[in-house]
Amino acid sequence: MNEYCPACDYKFERAPGYFLGSIYFNYGLTALLLLVTFMPLHWTGRYSGDTLLAIGATFSLLFPLWFFRYARSLWVGFDQYFDPIETQDEPDEETWNDEPDESWRESL
Repeated sequence: MNEYCPACDYKFERAPGYFLGSIYFNYGLTALLLLVTFMPLHWTGRYSGDTLLAIGATFSLLFPLWFFRYARSLWVGFDQYFDPIETQDEPDEETWNDEPDESWRESL
């Protein structure tokens, strides 16, 4: 993963362990999808418990690996929405001075 966004120079990892929150997205969606698919398949009786266990275990191992980077993206978006990083505004035209400040020369 890039350390900074190539478009806006946003630093993705604010502090060590920053992306631990993405685990909640990954685990939550995995559990939700498993619950939504397992229960109806179990109630219909079309598949045995062992078959459903094998399918569920395989899904529980492979889906989080695939969803890993999307969970990180969701975490960055979630964090930016609720705790935005303040950006430095451009200086106004009134305060902007194209001439270099050479007041330091006067002290010599």
